[in-house]
Amino acid sequence: MMTEIAIPYGAYWSTPFARWQGSFAHLHSLKFAAHVAKDALHRRNLDVNLFDHAALGMSVPQRGAFFGLPWLMGQLGAEQVAGPTISQACATSVRLLQSVASSVREGDASVALAIAADRVSNGPHIYYPAPDGPGGTGEHENWVLDNFNYDPYTKVNMLTTAENVAKEYGINTEMQNELTLVRYQQYEEALENDSAFLKRFMDLPFSVPDSRFKREQHVLHGDEGIFPTTAEGLAKLKPVMEGGTVTFGGQTHPADGNAGMVVTTPSRAAELSRDRKVGIRLVSFGQARVMPAFMPAAPAPAARRALDAAGLKATDLAAIKTHNPFIVNDLVMARELGIDARKMNRFGCSLVWGHPQAPMGIRGLIELIEELVIIGGGYGLFVGCAAGDSAMAVLVRVQDES
Repeated sequence: MMTEIAIPYGAYWSTPFARWQGSFAHLHSLKFAAHVAKDALHRRNLDVNLFDHAALGMSVPQRGAFFGLPWLMGQLGAEQVAGPTISQACATSVRLLQSVASSVREGDASVALAIAADRVSNGPHIYYPAPDGPGGTGEHENWVLDNFNYDPYTKVNMLTTAENVAKEYGINTEMQNELTLVRYQQYEEALENDSAFLKRFMDLPFSVPDSRFKREQHVLHGDEGIFPTTAEGLAKLKPVMEGGTVTFGGQTHPADGNAGMVVTTPSRAAELSRDRKVGIRLVSFGQARVMPAFMPAAPAPAARRALDAAGLKATDLAAIKTHNPFIVNDLVMARELGIDARKMNRFGCSLVWGHPQAPMGIRGLIELIEELVIIGGGYGLFVGCAAGDSAMAVLVRVQDES
């Protein structure tokens, strides 16, 4: 069990998530993350010189990404700060937080920044030289599309993993549609009162810069690419795979964005917090890998490992947030942990607001923290699957420190 690692209340942020090939598609993801972080830190009265450690999460390379975290921190004006660049597909955010939390716990850092960014749009096209190949011709891949569509180990695409799990657990399209509609209704709560929930951590309206970061190109008032969803509309959709159960309505969409979070000691957290009475602790982490081509089943064992590390049961949780690229994920995890799937993911989830991979988990954790604050505290779990039939989970506690 990991204790005494804190997150200052309010010392985190996320951009809106913009749809595939949408309003962020022209922006270099690392330059954009630095641009957003600089403004976010200023708005929260956080001096960049506070940081003595940082880590960057990204899963889609950008030009110059070889220089990773040091380059990003240099753009922020923190040339003294070094740290790793971490990539673990959709588990990147949780791994990122575990890394910076370990540095703080071991005394290697006092105030650390976890920052994650991905631009899934316009992903790189990579050529791999092969001098010994026929005629010296190499190989190439579209980093995003080719890896979405083919796991080199299992030889199947992501959708097949969802269908495998749906078949194993007897989950049909009607069951998926019913919970999918609930997820979109939950997101509607985040939009109430002029998006009051989102404005707890998202700086709205959000100014989208041009590619040179010189002028405003566009303004977003929230997430971009959310499709109006009704029971009737879901019922009209046919499964994507012949003989399958998963429709386009029951899966997420690729997106772009970035997010950041400060991790520190409890005493420093009190100094940096928006409200000193709100205490936030990172409690434990969990990781799991399931049988090949069964990715949506991985969150449940990862969640159990995080709960076991903290000496808790699923019934001890006040709130749960998941990364659910397929609604099948939530149906399976609820069944495995003996919880009500309808009570998970209040205010929304990645099924609805999209899937920019690396930053998605930080946003999910931020929303989980804010939900716990609203309901008066308690333990919360964020968990999500990732490529390679794996998953990671993080357990947090929000408490009154008045």
